[in-house]
Amino acid sequence: MSTTVTTVLGPVDAADLGVVAIHEALLSVVPGAQYAFDITIDRAEVFEGLRAHLDAFKAAGGGTVVDRTGMFHGRDVRLYEKLARATGVHIVASTGMGPEENLGGYFLTPQTNPPTPWPAERFADLFAAEVSEGMVVPRVERRGGAGLIVTDATAAGATPTDESLLRGAARAAATTGVALSFGATADPIAALEIALGEGLAASRIIVADVDRADADGVARAAAERGAYVAIDHVGWDAASGHLADDARADLVAALIDAGLTDRILLSSSSTGAAFGHAPAPAALTAVLADFAPRLRERGVSEQDLTRILATNPQTVLAGQEN
Repeated sequence: MSTTVTTVLGPVDAADLGVVAIHEALLSVVPGAQYAFDITIDRAEVFEGLRAHLDAFKAAGGGTVVDRTGMFHGRDVRLYEKLARATGVHIVASTGMGPEENLGGYFLTPQTNPPTPWPAERFADLFAAEVSEGMVVPRVERRGGAGLIVTDATAAGATPTDESLLRGAARAAATTGVALSFGATADPIAALEIALGEGLAASRIIVADVDRADADGVARAAAERGAYVAIDHVGWDAASGHLADDARADLVAALIDAGLTDRILLSSSSTGAAFGHAPAPAALTAVLADFAPRLRERGVSEQDLTRILATNPQTVLAGQEN
């Protein structure tokens, strides 16, 4: 098992990551928005805004941010390298894509009518290369390797393309040792079983978005199967379709009481800079500044907080057993 995690500046010992925000978006751009006539992306302005975003996280006690945008939703590896150097915050970038609506036609097979998705193996090869050979800067080069593989399914129900993406992502994770994170699916447990069926160990899987209001029981069911569960909308309210923070804190406390502390991950799904969509309603500091005190009020110990905020994400990112 590895003891290091791949960041945009190279391998880092897992224990040096500190507190980890496992599911965030630094630069989030709806595919195609960068070409819209009414959208201007000033890179200097974006850099300064993201620098302030990361500085606040570090001041609150954070050490590492995992950018979960995948390949085509704004990921800018060279920008992330500069931000990591400027702020001292470790940044882990991700590969992967989905749901189907965010894919271009290139990732469907146009020779069929209607078009069919790429087979899972092609997605697996694509994602694995971004881990082992480096992430692609389009039409320019490959940079450092991805430290996480991500995919999401169509919220109303997984399409054949979504399933092919999930299977490919799971195969790539099994091959490379990098963890898989998937979310936004109507049936997370069925998706978990698909990933397990591809030969990926449950301890290498993060089931995201389990604090949706309609996901009652999902977090415990996934954790009991051995997967990590990301309660990753801290700071979002009930109007978003997610739990409010008091109910979210109750969920964490219940998982701890059930003996599942070593499977809990926390994040806020914040967006440092958003183009083509509204930014997330939560700050990158929401977990440390606002949510951790709620957990303490519910009797969560400092030892358990350290495990959830630091040890668990360090372990899953490094590919260690917990």
